[in-house]
Amino acid sequence: MTQTLTRPPAVDERLAVRNPVQNLLKRPEVGALVGAVVLFVFFALVSQTFLQPNAIATVLYGSSTIGIMAVGVSLLMIGGEFDLSTGVAVISSALTASLFSWYFTTNVWVGVILALVVSISIGFINGWILMKTKLPSFIVTLATFLMLTGLNLGLTRLIGGSVSSPSISTMDGFDSARAIFASSVTIGSVDVKITVFIWLALVAVASWILLRTKVGNWIFAVGGDANAARAVGVPVKATKIGLFMGVGFCGWILGMHNLFAFDAVQSGEGVGNEFLYIIAAVIGGCLLTGGYGSAVGGAIGAFIFGMANKGIVYAQWNPDWFKFFLGLMLLLATIVNLVVKRRAELK
Repeated sequence: MTQTLTRPPAVDERLAVRNPVQNLLKRPEVGALVGAVVLFVFFALVSQTFLQPNAIATVLYGSSTIGIMAVGVSLLMIGGEFDLSTGVAVISSALTASLFSWYFTTNVWVGVILALVVSISIGFINGWILMKTKLPSFIVTLATFLMLTGLNLGLTRLIGGSVSSPSISTMDGFDSARAIFASSVTIGSVDVKITVFIWLALVAVASWILLRTKVGNWIFAVGGDANAARAVGVPVKATKIGLFMGVGFCGWILGMHNLFAFDAVQSGEGVGNEFLYIIAAVIGGCLLTGGYGSAVGGAIGAFIFGMANKGIVYAQWNPDWFKFFLGLMLLLATIVNLVVKRRAELK
């Protein structure tokens, strides 16, 4: 008697039950979240001041000034590009609003709107040149960085006669603009800067775009493989240009905060800040190769930066070691994110 062997029916992978731990490890921000918890506990143990409400508000404020830009930079890195002009572009936006309002003696809101147009235009130009020439974003945005650095200093000296913008605190519209971009919200007995709420709102919107919209799928697709994305109908050019414009929008928000928080802007500021935004995104799980990351991860990376920056002060350590600590965090976070991603893919 011949016995027939039958194979079990194949199981559709889409219907397979996934391990919850595996799903968690696949999240790009999980490594940064663990690091943030460890760092928070560490500074809470070494400094009693760190846990005070005013200190936490200060940490959140420092995190928000990095995190606002980290939102746009994170989306851009997920899309497979990065921008070296972001630090000086923030200052360009602030100088545009300040110098235009002062020179033409207009309501400062006219300068604010013009600064928005300039900031988004810088992003558009970066993206358009990138797509037109096929040059690496490193070269394109490095050139923009150098040009903006020269323009910031040259135009400020030409128009205002100094290396800093003139004071516009007495001009029409200054108080209302300051209330929107540089005010504080009192919660209990603690004043929380409005940039914290703007930052969280941007993270929420960016996360919704990435996870719930067609545009989010496009961003991941162009970052993973632009040619394959183009082959299936993804508008690669429009997506990448839009991402650069999004970075410009975030730069405008931070530039307006800098202007209305401090009344004047130094034309030489901003150089080097572009690396802080990229560091926050990388610590948060964004890969330099594109196609992977999250806005939440970038926010956690910015929070880690804020904790490290202020925690060292509260612990009364020598701040000279801060940059070494920041570089170490970047290296460790990159290694951890890579290991976690590989293990999750193997399971």
